[in-house]
Amino acid sequence: MTVVHGPEPVIGILLDMASDTDVCGELVRAARTRSPELARIGEAETRSHVTALIRAAGPWLAALGRAEAVDEQDFGAALLLGADRAVQGVAVTAVLQGVQAGLTRAVELAVDRCRDAGIPDAALLSVVLRMKEYGDAVERHVVNGYRAAEQEAPREAGAVRGRLLRQLLIDGVVPPAEELTRAGLHPNADGLHHCFAATAARPHTLPVSALLDGRVAGLAPRPPDPGELPPGALVGVAPAAPAAELRALYRLCARAVDLGGPQGRVGLYDLTDLAAELALAEQPLLGAHLSSRLLGALDPADDFHRQLALTARTFLEHGRRLDQTAAALFTHPNTVRYRLGRFQQITGDQPGEGSSGPLHTLQWWWALTTWLGVA
Repeated sequence: MTVVHGPEPVIGILLDMASDTDVCGELVRAARTRSPELARIGEAETRSHVTALIRAAGPWLAALGRAEAVDEQDFGAALLLGADRAVQGVAVTAVLQGVQAGLTRAVELAVDRCRDAGIPDAALLSVVLRMKEYGDAVERHVVNGYRAAEQEAPREAGAVRGRLLRQLLIDGVVPPAEELTRAGLHPNADGLHHCFAATAARPHTLPVSALLDGRVAGLAPRPPDPGELPPGALVGVAPAAPAAELRALYRLCARAVDLGGPQGRVGLYDLTDLAAELALAEQPLLGAHLSSRLLGALDPADDFHRQLALTARTFLEHGRRLDQTAAALFTHPNTVRYRLGRFQQITGDQPGEGSSGPLHTLQWWWALTTWLGVA
């Protein structure tokens, strides 16, 4: 193989790559494969941005041998890419994953073509380092464009997102899928969304969310990550569902937050984790009559009676295990045994005693939970 020296052959190879539509396609595929969030955006739009970035790199590629300062180049295409993705609600980490994947694939293709052309390793290393320098600058400008868009138009984007979320989650009117996507409300790969409600007072700390009727409401292709939650926030998230089901699911998310907040719950909860509580909460009148029948002898104003009821409910919640109940209440198992005995003396029954089945246990738990909610 003939070894070729000088920058001219390398420049020619890189310029040929810049005009090669197959190379553009390779970079688009790399970006969309590496970043699932980008894959949900139309391929034509991604290709348009990649083409613009390649075209903008032309002057720099032509000046490869003159060692011009990379920051003097035109990075308008990178700034526009970052701004567009910010408006669409794509996370900046997902944007950078796609950019980095495309840049890595560009280097791989350049190395392969240079080796095929007989470019020596020393010159090849210089090309790789220069491409990395340019790639780092592209990433910086993408981030700058993203942050600028966040600062310049958050109110406008937030207003559009809030309107669509209210329309979908509160009014039950399903907007066109394209309108949701433009607002950054992307579905997952199956075309489904996770809706959620939260107690957090800072909606911008959660993905694609807005303040609706005193709660934070949101829609995302995946459930929020626990690391995204503000301190002390309670979030109820629904399983992935088609848009037509989101209004009913959001109502359950909001109900879960309303129930869990007074109980001191924080963190992320799937609706299915709270299925029993949500179902029973929909029948408050029946729960009140049940607690009156089973716990009529207890006085809600008596602190000792409330302590007994709390101990009985904790006993049921921990599988009727004295040791686990005692640990949950920070007391001794003998104290738990004494309280359960007093509870039985007053009410004439003990929750879950004998061979009672799960429905009997559920009735007692429901009655105790309802009773303890009495002021």
